[in-house]
Amino acid sequence: MKFDHVLLGLLSLHPRSGWDLKQWLAGEGQFVRSNAHPSQIYRLLKRMAEQGWVVYETDPRDGRPDAKVYRLTDAGRAELVREARSPYEPTSRFQDPDFMARFYFSAQLAPERLLPLVDTELAYRRRQVAVMRPRDRSLSLPEETPDTDVRRLRMIRELTHEYGTSAVDAWLDWLERVRRLLADGTIPTPGPTTDSTTSPTTSPTAAPEETPR
Repeated sequence: MKFDHVLLGLLSLHPRSGWDLKQWLAGEGQFVRSNAHPSQIYRLLKRMAEQGWVVYETDPRDGRPDAKVYRLTDAGRAELVREARSPYEPTSRFQDPDFMARFYFSAQLAPERLLPLVDTELAYRRRQVAVMRPRDRSLSLPEETPDTDVRRLRMIRELTHEYGTSAVDAWLDWLERVRRLLADGTIPTPGPTTDSTTSPTTSPTAAPEETPR
């Protein structure tokens, strides 16, 4: 999803000011969109208002500048639903922000798209792992390579591979669990525990490279 659709998705839940949007993105929204600068948020809000997707009311604040509180229009909701129902095409990087944004906002906008979304992502990652996991990972460098510690480089490559393997496997496990929950309608119990049977659906940390191991 483009960033303006992410903002529309947040406003579809309830009206927010630009500051409110920034605060959400800096906290829970880190898995949906990172490094959102306030100037970018306000610029997009202005453009979306010009397009008729949002309107705002001025909220007076004592001792502070008045705030503009934005809400979604019917046209904005229609645009958001159109985006939520558009085809999802996975990229080479697993845990792509586009997937997480679609997953988060499809729940209330296009719930019929949730299971196909997860199925598409799951099938794509399984194919990636099937191709990439058995690949030849040998380092084709002569032992005496100028300015290169070949032994250390091999070690770092193996550690990176080890981390990437565990990360993508955790992502696949999460997708499979989500699919089961969507299929049977079970709602996870929120809580601080990391136990897989009671924890909320959260995104594992992405691997430093784009290609699953």
